[in-house]
Amino acid sequence: MDLKDIQALIRFISSSGVDEVSIERKDFKLNIKKNVKTTEVVMSPQALTYQQVPVNNTPRTEAVNIAEAPKAIVEVAPVSNLIEVKSPMIGTFYRSAGVDKPPFINIGDEVNSGTTLCIIEAMKLFNEIECEIKGKIVKVLVDDATPVEYDQPLFLVDPS
Repeated sequence: MDLKDIQALIRFISSSGVDEVSIERKDFKLNIKKNVKTTEVVMSPQALTYQQVPVNNTPRTEAVNIAEAPKAIVEVAPVSNLIEVKSPMIGTFYRSAGVDKPPFINIGDEVNSGTTLCIIEAMKLFNEIECEIKGKIVKVLVDDATPVEYDQPLFLVDPS
């Protein structure tokens, strides 16, 4: 079982009514708990440990309908008033709709709720990622045409 399988399993558990899942195989043991401060995954014999940071207990919904573009997850950065716009999925990050097209947004651009920020390609599907807040783009945290992980910060937005 690789990291992508584990992440897919975690997403499935978070959207289902199950609170805990344990899987034990010959070469590894996996225990995932929902609605606790941390989730620890221990794989042996390599003794790798993955620890998830504390989660916000407010319910999140992820778009499942392909016709509707998924909304980016927004979380407040703890050090300043800047808000991180995070990736709602695993895929490849693109700033524009094509090589010869201009970027959707640039540093300093004003954005509103519903403004397209980027595209994330996942399994040959191009998903437009929309902003959920009004503000000004302060920083683009990801290079164009690079892979991104679920919940990875993509942009910093100043809501003031």
